[in-house]
Amino acid sequence: MKRRTLLAASVAAPLLGTAHADAPPRASADVRKWLDALAASPKAHTREGWALPQVLEHLAQSVNFSLDGFPEAKSAFFQSTAGSAAFAVFKWRGKMSHGLTEPIPGAPALKLLTVSDGVQTLRAALARFDSHTGALKPHFAYGTLNKADYALAHALHVQNHAERVVLG
Repeated sequence: MKRRTLLAASVAAPLLGTAHADAPPRASADVRKWLDALAASPKAHTREGWALPQVLEHLAQSVNFSLDGFPEAKSAFFQSTAGSAAFAVFKWRGKMSHGLTEPIPGAPALKLLTVSDGVQTLRAALARFDSHTGALKPHFAYGTLNKADYALAHALHVQNHAERVVLG
C-alpha cells in the first residue's frame, strides 16, 4: 500500500509540490503557482465547457466540502466499491478524469463572474485545507480519505480541469 502511495505522490508531484514524509502534504503548493499564472494572464480562458470563473469556483467548492461536508453523497456501498476503486485508479495513474462540466451533487449553482474572484476563492479554500488539523468529511464518491489522499484528490482534480485552461 505504501508503495502505491509513494508512486502516486511522485507522479502527481507537479501539482503537489515537494512534500516530506513526516509533514502533511500541501495540495496547494503548485496549484498556487498555477493560480498566479492565471491572475497574471488577463486573457486566460477555458477551451470548452464552463467559463474559467466557474471552474475555479467548482474547485473551491470541492476543497471546502472536504472540510464542511458534501451536500449529497453516494451510498456507502458505492463509496466502498466503485468510488474507492475509481480513486485507487486515479491515484495509481497520477491523473484524474471526470466529467468536467458535472457539478458536485447538491452543490450551489456556480455564480462567480470574474477570474480574479475565482482565483481568490480557490486560494482561500486551499489555505483552509492546508491549515486544517481536524477530521475531514467523507468525499461524496470516494468515501473516507485521509489528509494525504484528499490532498492528492484535490491536486488531481485541479490538474484535470487545468487541462482545458488556456493562459494566453
